[in-house]
Amino acid sequence: MDHFLYRDGELFAEDVAISEIAKAVGTPFYVYSTATLVRHFQAFDQALDGTDHLVCYAMKAASNQAILKTLAALGAGMDVVSGGEYARAKAAGVPGDRIVFSGVGKTVDEIRAALTGGIRQFNVESEPEMQAISDVATALGVVAPITIRVNPDVDAKTHAKIATGKSENKFGIPISRARDVYALAASLPGLKVIGIDVHIGSQLTQLEPFELAYFKVAELVETLRADGHDITRLDLGGGLGIPYTRSNETPPLPSDYGAMVKRVLGHLGCELEIELAVQNAGDLIAFRSAGAYGAVMSSEYNSRPLIPEVMVNGDQFAVIRARPTYEEMINRDIVPEWL
Repeated sequence: MDHFLYRDGELFAEDVAISEIAKAVGTPFYVYSTATLVRHFQAFDQALDGTDHLVCYAMKAASNQAILKTLAALGAGMDVVSGGEYARAKAAGVPGDRIVFSGVGKTVDEIRAALTGGIRQFNVESEPEMQAISDVATALGVVAPITIRVNPDVDAKTHAKIATGKSENKFGIPISRARDVYALAASLPGLKVIGIDVHIGSQLTQLEPFELAYFKVAELVETLRADGHDITRLDLGGGLGIPYTRSNETPPLPSDYGAMVKRVLGHLGCELEIELAVQNAGDLIAFRSAGAYGAVMSSEYNSRPLIPEVMVNGDQFAVIRARPTYEEMINRDIVPEWL
């Protein structure tokens, strides 16, 4: 359920008519519902009730300060994949101990900024990245908490282009090599191994792939603990699908997902993390399910201005990113002296 509903044939975002926003800001635009953001966060938070957990918002989905502040006020953590996203999370008032740094290709400067400003953990994708974090942490005289992303070789039963958990996919450490990689991590200075990270893909509409992956993770926890590693945290990724059509897609409910997580992983006594994205909707022709990425993927291709973002709260709305003028777009260009 979301808070974009038709009333007498007219689409509303909460208590604001979409046509009213269109008259005020022009089209096209992105519009976000505060009530929907709150409801979706609380649905997942409540699904894991009774476990030690943190629901993290995947900032790559939409990183406007208004969205981040709304979710941060609810107690959400943030999942970031760049120094820029880390800076946005901090600017929104999110404390470092609620920020998880994921993603490939972390730079030395990004690692240093996170260690200096505070970080919950790094989700490590490779041995070279692990070494880089160790080097920076050692130079700073601090200890970096890390999880290692393992690839469980599980078919997510989603589109091949957004599957990340099969052995042929490029993400993470093959689960067959996990013991060796964790042993390496334990031997490096400046690192503290605290858990396991897994993410098998996006737009999953069945629970079975999650369950298969999490069973493998549970077995790995027991193995690593037997090897002497103190595994206390599991980052379970995201990927729960949304209904793009009304006929053939019925994603599982957060409550069903939560029940499965508790059944498969609850006995381990680990703190659980999940990472979510939001639905975007907008405009007089309403694209109700834009998926995980909307404004963050927009560009000024063909010199069309970036389209504005709007947030609704009850019977109020506000522009949270304005549409730039042509003059503002042009003035960002720097003409060299020889011209």
